[in-house]
Amino acid sequence: MTEDHSSAGAAGAAGAAGAAGPTLEGLRLRLGEFAAARNWQPFHTPKNLAAALSVEAGELLEIFQWLTPEQAAAVMDDPDRAHRVRDEVADVLAYLLQFCSVLDVDPLAALAAKIERNEVRFPVE
Repeated sequence: MTEDHSSAGAAGAAGAAGAAGPTLEGLRLRLGEFAAARNWQPFHTPKNLAAALSVEAGELLEIFQWLTPEQAAAVMDDPDRAHRVRDEVADVLAYLLQFCSVLDVDPLAALAAKIERNEVRFPVE
């Protein structure tokens, strides 16, 4: 596991949760505050955050590396592996949100636009 400057551990329910639970914007703000309090902003460049995102995605992939398709489908049935999956998903999301903050990208708008382009590019036949 790499040194965790993602602040994913700080992105729990407190401080980012409304009545319906955490929001993407609340978590994004909390991650920014977490990094600012530790003076990590100089390290949170687009290049560094993209690299960290790639590393964390690799760590998620590592969980599944040698599993059969059947074992991979059942990975959440094992409490230890399920915990690792959730932690790596949190790390990937934390770095993605921080990357988007630094570059002022709205991840939900970007995804919606990409889905629309894909619907045109790959029409239902």
